[in-house]
Amino acid sequence: MLTIDCIHPKILEVIASCGHGDKILIADGNYPLNSATNEGTTKVFLGLSPDLPTVTDVLKSLNSAMNFEKAEVMDPESGAEPEIFKEFLDILDVNELQKLGRYEFYEAAQAKNIILGINTGETRTFANIMLTVGVR
Repeated sequence: MLTIDCIHPKILEVIASCGHGDKILIADGNYPLNSATNEGTTKVFLGLSPDLPTVTDVLKSLNSAMNFEKAEVMDPESGAEPEIFKEFLDILDVNELQKLGRYEFYEAAQAKNIILGINTGETRTFANIMLTVGVR
């Protein structure tokens, strides 16, 4: 029996194959996962209804299963920091979030090392996060 919080079979299969430097994208319900990731990215659509599950629900689950050394977020052009960024920092063991502009984030999410893309039911804006797999 698994003792981690993540029990989704496809997600477990993909994270088991991740190596150092691979990346996982957890996206809100508005993120264009099919068109804004690469062809090799395994895509998992978890969104059941608005806010079920949230990005932070998925983040907590994945964080129980593996170590992340870096987190990148989509930074709003307005410069106002979304409240969810604090939640990300509270969950993860990283010192800061690397902020990317909207189009820079979309471009980064299409890199070949984006192994897994998870779409959620999250309704908060700018609730997208890319996680770099660590070695610990």
